[in-house]
Amino acid sequence: MGVVDYRPEGSYAVLAMDDGKANVLSPQMLSELGAGLDRAEADGLAVVLLGRPGMFSGGFDLATLRGGGPASVDMLLGGFRLAERLLGFGAPVVAACTGHAIAMASFLLLSVDYRVGAAGTFKIGANETAIGLVMPAFGVEICRQRLTPAHFQRTVINAEIFTPQEAVAAGYLDRTAAPEDVEAEARQVAETLAALDRNTHTSTKRRAREQALKAVHDAIAADAVALGAAG
Repeated sequence: MGVVDYRPEGSYAVLAMDDGKANVLSPQMLSELGAGLDRAEADGLAVVLLGRPGMFSGGFDLATLRGGGPASVDMLLGGFRLAERLLGFGAPVVAACTGHAIAMASFLLLSVDYRVGAAGTFKIGANETAIGLVMPAFGVEICRQRLTPAHFQRTVINAEIFTPQEAVAAGYLDRTAAPEDVEAEARQVAETLAALDRNTHTSTKRRAREQALKAVHDAIAADAVALGAAG
C-alpha cells in the first residue's frame, strides 16, 4: 500500500500523505514524495502537499532512526535533500498543513512557496534540542532562511514549539484557516500561483533564494560528512 496519493487537478497536482498514523517521513514516504514530485515535473504541474486530518507529519520515522546504520543515515539525508529540492522546485509548491508539523515536517514547511495551516491546538516546530539532538547544519540553515531572527533563535537553540497562529508570526505558515477549509484554500493558492509564468516564477524564486540554496546545499554536505556518508 502506498502512503502518498498523486492526484492531478487541472493546473496542479495534490500529493496527499497518509500512512494512517503520524505521517512519518519514513524511507517509503520520502521515496513516494520524490516520485510524486517527479510526476508533477513531467506533467508540468504546480504542487499541493497535503497531510491527513490533524496531522501534516510527525517528522522522521523514529523506528528507523533508532535502528541506526545506513538506513537511518539515508533517511536523514533523503529528508534534507527533499527540502532542498522543494526550496528550488521548478513549479509553485503549496503546503496544506492539516495539523501537527514537528521536526523534519516543519522544515518542509520552511521549504515551499506558500503555507496554509489548520487553526487549532496543533504543534508546529523543531524539537531536536529538546530531545537531545544537536541541530544538524541543514536544520540551522533551513530555519535561518525563513524564520524571523527572534524565532530562529527560539527554534534552533530553545526548541520552542508554536501554535499555528504563532507559527504565522514565526514564519512557518503564511496564514491559518479552519481545519475543514485548509485543503480548499491551499488548492486556491496553488491555482493562482500556477497561473504565473512558470519560467519567470522559478527563475525569480531561485534568484531570491540563491544564498539560502547554497547554504542549505553546503550544510547537507557537512551533515553527510558528520554522518559518515560523504559522497
